[in-house]
Amino acid sequence: MAGRLDDGGDELLESHEINVTPFIDVMLVLLIIFMVAAPLATVDVPVNLPASTAEPKPRQETPLYLTVQKDLTLSLGNEAVAREALAGALLAKTEGDKQQVIYLRADSSIDYAALMEVMNLLRAAGYLKVALMGLETSATVQ
Repeated sequence: MAGRLDDGGDELLESHEINVTPFIDVMLVLLIIFMVAAPLATVDVPVNLPASTAEPKPRQETPLYLTVQKDLTLSLGNEAVAREALAGALLAKTEGDKQQVIYLRADSSIDYAALMEVMNLLRAAGYLKVALMGLETSATVQ
């Protein structure tokens, strides 16, 4: 209990106010402890990685785009290509390099099954490195 001195009287009155000074002291000590302990809680696993002798692969000068249009026709680069001739056209454009990345662009109205059919054609032709293209937007998805 805290006491208060009055100007004119000899008696002490009880103060019913909460003394928050010890509470603030404890909170500051806890804050400092957490600030010191937080960086120590992260895991830092040291690992000695082996060196690679593989030569870095040069970047593609011109990317190869495969476009699926609204009417489900295919275009390799700027040239239209039939579905049956896609494997041969890819071999000609990539000069037989099946490790080259194929950038797949599709109209937004294309359904998922049609897009998967084109990806299956690419896989059947031996092209497993496919990058899906899209537009960047700043809006959040709801």
